[in-house]
Amino acid sequence: MGICYEQLSAEERGTIMALRSQGSSVRAVAAVLHRAPSTIGRELRRNGDRSAGGIAPFGRPRLKPGYDAVQAGRRAHRLRRKARRLRKLHPQGALWKQVHALLLLEWSPEQIAGTLRCVSHETIYTAIYAMPRGALRRELTVLLRQGRAAQRPRSRGTDRRRGQLYSDALSIHVRPPAAQDRLLPGHWEGDFIKGAANRSAVGTLVDRYSLFVMLTKMADCSAAAALTGFSTAFAPLSAAEKQTLTYDRGKEMALHVKLAESTGLSIYFADPHSPWQRGINENINGLIRQYLPKGTDLSLVTQRQLDHIAWRLNTRPRKSLGFRTPADVFFNRCFTRTE
Repeated sequence: MGICYEQLSAEERGTIMALRSQGSSVRAVAAVLHRAPSTIGRELRRNGDRSAGGIAPFGRPRLKPGYDAVQAGRRAHRLRRKARRLRKLHPQGALWKQVHALLLLEWSPEQIAGTLRCVSHETIYTAIYAMPRGALRRELTVLLRQGRAAQRPRSRGTDRRRGQLYSDALSIHVRPPAAQDRLLPGHWEGDFIKGAANRSAVGTLVDRYSLFVMLTKMADCSAAAALTGFSTAFAPLSAAEKQTLTYDRGKEMALHVKLAESTGLSIYFADPHSPWQRGINENINGLIRQYLPKGTDLSLVTQRQLDHIAWRLNTRPRKSLGFRTPADVFFNRCFTRTE
């Protein structure tokens, strides 16, 4: 059980004044009052005690300027009544209005801090969690979460073929250095995010260089749907903007050879159970789950809605891009990575 600190009373301050005028040490005063020596020391320092203590010649106490109990009590009373300085992100402040608006756009505290540059992401988190419990706090804390449910055992579900490599597939270990080093756009990572009961899906694609995201609606979770959906997504891009695609070993990529032929992409596959080899796409999928939580029936989501979600992600500043946006980097291509 922790110690409950109490302010010094008027009687205790009077005792301190009397004992110090008699030359008692800080520890001796603390022992009489059953207080910590640090408490007495702070009280004396705050109130200008310069008494040397001890007894002067002929038995008279030293009366150099020292601790005054009356003045100390008045000071303590004044400080208790003094208004505290408002927090940097006070709910009624102009800065909080800016931060609140960006939080509602699903920007992370780190993205906001990197853009505004006048408040840290720690301060933003503190301001949110310091709010009283209620609708506003619930609204903002939900925006901070990716909405991930507890991980299910790999044995559950219907995707039994994940982890098997197609005989005609290329391994990630022979992927060209340009894709590995993220020096130029056109090298993508791809995945499916699935809806309720694994009956619906959305294709996710992210450019490794710029973090630019494309989302495509899938008719279902089949390889034929993946072929159609990804072919449609890559169709508007130039050859320089679609060079490689790195994917996991999901069964939806069974028609990867036809996809490579229709798009001009070279397609590579990550090792089994190695999501870190496609870490950018895994991170993006977590952000997308803010908009499409697990358990959602994705068959009800339109392509227009997916385009809107992608644009929201593409216009957020990203720390790894020097707080530029993926859209800016992808379309302007004047970014030099410093990682």
